[in-house]
Amino acid sequence: MLLGLGSSLPLAAAPRRDFAAQYRPDRRIVVDTRREGDSVRLYLRFPSARLLRRGFPLHVALWNDYDAKRVLWQDTVRHAARRLRREGEAATLDFCLPLTRLRVGQVLSLATGPADEAASGEAAWVRLTPEHLSRSFILTDSVGQPLLRHYVRAGEPFMIDSYGADLSVQAYRYPLSSLAAAPPMAGPGALPAQPRKLSAQDSVRYRAGSLLRFQAGLYLLRVREQEPRSGLLVEDNTFPALTSADELIAPLIYLTTSAERKKLFDAPDPKKAVDQFWLTVAGNNQPIARQLIRTYYGRVQEANQLFSAHKAGWLSDRGMLYLVLGPPETVYREAGEERWLYRADQGMGGTFVFRAKPSTFAPDNYELVRRPEYEQLWYAAVEQWRKGRTARPGR
Repeated sequence: MLLGLGSSLPLAAAPRRDFAAQYRPDRRIVVDTRREGDSVRLYLRFPSARLLRRGFPLHVALWNDYDAKRVLWQDTVRHAARRLRREGEAATLDFCLPLTRLRVGQVLSLATGPADEAASGEAAWVRLTPEHLSRSFILTDSVGQPLLRHYVRAGEPFMIDSYGADLSVQAYRYPLSSLAAAPPMAGPGALPAQPRKLSAQDSVRYRAGSLLRFQAGLYLLRVREQEPRSGLLVEDNTFPALTSADELIAPLIYLTTSAERKKLFDAPDPKKAVDQFWLTVAGNNQPIARQLIRTYYGRVQEANQLFSAHKAGWLSDRGMLYLVLGPPETVYREAGEERWLYRADQGMGGTFVFRAKPSTFAPDNYELVRRPEYEQLWYAAVEQWRKGRTARPGR
């Protein structure tokens, strides 16, 4: 265990934590876990090694919930900087915690810097699920470095690094979903019916540690029968970025009519038609058109990085708002709930409530609480895009 003796003064939360940094890819610390006997190993990736402040340890704190006022316990990982592995601008490290100190439903926060930063929304936060405390494997790249993501590209080589010798992995493949989120004002009758159960298309057994390449699909992975199954999304092409004409047209569902999208799909050169769509939106101003394209498809890529689970992140409820309104300016979390706040800017201010709806494929899934009063705000935001003068809240 790489833990110090702990801090003498218990952490106390600020009046209310703002978790908006969790939805800024350039500031977000990514966390994954693996069960190793009577311990849990935590893997962290910092988007920039500059976020690790020289001389400060890594502070680890455990809370009853995201909005808890007092810490259950706290400790430090000393000399964390010496254990860093550089990955370009990013940096990763790992360490172990005793399993006896952790419970399902509790929340870990991890941060470098002054001790009280582990109590702020800027820290890495992770609610402990049965998967976090029981899963005995992680995904790695072809040379054994942790991926710290639950998606890969079709044909991308990766490995399943299991704790324990001579273990096999059972993989069940399910069809991918292309169902986009309904608008925030949609009533219950407007929401498409969701299948209550998915049927596996096939299943294959692999040896843990072997080099794997999967075809596109949604997968459930299991190493041991007593462990919960873990979801893996496998997408085509350059995911999380989108490059093909069909991929570029699909996210326009939030800004266009079905007739407009059909015209784009049916065009002799769909990719050129997409460029022309944005040029028209920009009033034939090429610099503005390029900025709109960078902003919108940049948000698509970021949403895929942040929210992908049972389907591509831009298709999810949080991904939908992220694309059209941008990253939330303020995020509050309570037991089973998130609130995204946008300031009143050009008529687009509002608060959106998400409620946790975890599943086997997506243990961190949240669904938007849809309300009729969102209609004016939503159409005002879409109009900003359609007139080429999109405000960029939170940027």
